[in-house]
Amino acid sequence: MNATPEVLAVLGDLLAAAAPADRGALWQLDRQGRELDANLVRLPPGAEVGEHQENVLDVLLVVLEGSGRLTPGDGGEPLTLGPTTAMWLPRTSRRSLAAGPDGLAYLTVHRRRPGLAITPAPASAVTYEGGEAPCALDRVCPECGRMSQESAPTYCGACGERFPDR
Repeated sequence: MNATPEVLAVLGDLLAAAAPADRGALWQLDRQGRELDANLVRLPPGAEVGEHQENVLDVLLVVLEGSGRLTPGDGGEPLTLGPTTAMWLPRTSRRSLAAGPDGLAYLTVHRRRPGLAITPAPASAVTYEGGEAPCALDRVCPECGRMSQESAPTYCGACGERFPDR
C-alpha cells in the first residue's frame, strides 16, 4: 500500500479563524494508521498548564504565535518561548507552561501513544478482594479526552484545559 502525502491543515488559518475565547486543542491529527500524534493548542493570555510529566513519550513543541515560558520541574531557570521556538520535551521531564500577555499557540508532535488495553494477569497473581475499581473519570480531560498521570490534575498536560471544580 502506497500512502499519499496530503495537506491536513493550514495552522495559521485555523488560528486566524478561531474565536478569541477558543482555547485548548484547536486541531488534532486524526488519520487512521498513523504513527504520530499532533495537536494545535492555544492558551489565552496568562493561562497555565500546571506541572506535569509525560513518562512514555518525548514531545516536540513548536511555538506558532504569542509568547510564554516553560518552567522545568527540576527547579531550573524558566525558558522563554516565542514564535518559531522549537523545544524538545524529553520523556520523564517535569514541566509547567505559562502563556504570556498575548497568549500562546503551539504545536505538539510525538509518537502515537499506544492504545489502552486490558490484559489478564497470570492466574497465580490474581487475587479477589471484591469491590469495584476506582473511577478515574475525574482524571480525563473534558476537552481532549486524555487521561492525566496526576491524581488530582488542575490543568491538562496535553491541551491546557482546566479541569472542572479545581
